[in-house]
Amino acid sequence: MYDTIFLQGSNMTNIILIPLMFLVIYLFMIRPQMKRQKDEKKFQSTIKRGAKIVTTSGIHGKIVELNDNDNTCIIETSAGKIKFERSSLSMELSKKYLPVVDKKKK
Repeated sequence: MYDTIFLQGSNMTNIILIPLMFLVIYLFMIRPQMKRQKDEKKFQSTIKRGAKIVTTSGIHGKIVELNDNDNTCIIETSAGKIKFERSSLSMELSKKYLPVVDKKKK
């Protein structure tokens, strides 16, 4: 008698816990990653000539030319000029060069 009551409670717990687990995974893993990708894409599309940047491979430089046709940019480094895809520009690493925007001012 107790075995059947225990099993019924266990099934209800599983029915509740599995969707809850997927919700937690979505909220803490998938959603922040999607936001980060969206911000990175926005950064890559709004970058301008003369901006100091860092690539994902760690190369520091200044943007000399932007090419919208093939989505590339030419970066001037101490070693010379190098052509990169815009997707290789790192927003996270370039933050120290970006101007600070004060959100408190309105």
